Amino acid sequence: MPENPGRDRAVDALRAFAILGVVLGHWLVTAFVADGWGGDLHVTSPLKTMPELTPITWVFQTLAVFFFVGGYSAAKGLRPGEPWGRRMRRRLARFARPLPVLALTWTLVAALLWWAGFSASGIRTLIELVLSPLWFLCVYVALTALTPPIAAAWNRLGLRGAALLVGATAALDLGRFALGAPGWTGWATVLTAWLVPFYLGVGWAGGALRSRRAGFALLGGGATGAALLVLFAGYPASMVGVPGAAISNLSPPTLAAVAFGLAQTGLAVLLHGPLTRWTRHARVWAPIRAANRSAMTIFLWHQTALMTVTVAALAAFGSLRGLHSAPDQPEWIVERLPWLLVSGIALAAIRALVDGGAGGSERPGRPVRESARKNVRGTNSISDPYISRGVS
Repeated sequence: MPENPGRDRAVDALRAFAILGVVLGHWLVTAFVADGWGGDLHVTSPLKTMPELTPITWVFQTLAVFFFVGGYSAAKGLRPGEPWGRRMRRRLARFARPLPVLALTWTLVAALLWWAGFSASGIRTLIELVLSPLWFLCVYVALTALTPPIAAAWNRLGLRGAALLVGATAALDLGRFALGAPGWTGWATVLTAWLVPFYLGVGWAGGALRSRRAGFALLGGGATGAALLVLFAGYPASMVGVPGAAISNLSPPTLAAVAFGLAQTGLAVLLHGPLTRWTRHARVWAPIRAANRSAMTIFLWHQTALMTVTVAALAAFGSLRGLHSAPDQPEWIVERLPWLLVSGIALAAIRALVDGGAGGSERPGRPVRESARKNVRGTNSISDPYISRGVS
């Protein structure tokens, strides 16, 4: 299928790197501990026993990049005058299609495991991990639905809107941690915190944040803010949750997560130019294009791939080092690495089955008229007059 000539490949590269970060991050910090088939299976994390591994969370926690690119794509998909319902059907069809397949598959898998004598608690653990990524989709769908008013807010407020969102997150944290507000009030940051990179992505789609000065300001300011909050305000250094920790930077997201996300956003802005040049090479672009076409499949099924390897190996060989052992020694990391490769192979096989070999929603051989392509504004090209306010 001919590619839209206005497509911004650097944005696709950022999305692919964000997907890679999520997959590798989950596979590295999710440790299954099992004594054997039918015994108890529980999940822990090497971050709990080896806090010196915390810096890996600064590399692989890439959610802000996802929301930043998501805001960009959602803004590019705006068509003035299009009914809200039609826009939502068009934008969210690719999210809705894979979910029934995932639900049906795991209903059958759970029944099969129960029949084979797998423990009920172990089955519950596996299903919870399957469901855990869905919170992201819920937030993403909500922000996508709100894209028109978010774009209008950007046109009116520009970067001041992002400052207001950061301030709202800070106020919620202050109430929860210092003023005795009920803990449930902190969950409002699920909206205020992730709206920050999404909002900036909407502005980026309209031409804002294009200068290196803007990128360095976001990177330096965000990194400095996150460091100060960790060093002097009691926020955890890990950018993902750690079992047993009193505070998680993600459940719900904290001001430190927002600051860290601003740093990631700045880095994404700075990388746009180099990635644009890099993705001109066919050998570089091919895997990035494939990852984007199967982004939903990879996101929804990557934990299933890890669990498939875990359960299959447990059934065939019993408990294995690095796959079913407690992550309590540094050598566990070395023992874990080969299983990342095996899980990657399993994920590739699942992708082929789920996508039917098509690699996503695009259908090869389907002609695209040039006139229609020019009229479609739902691409991720780098200019769109619908969003007018630009701050460089």
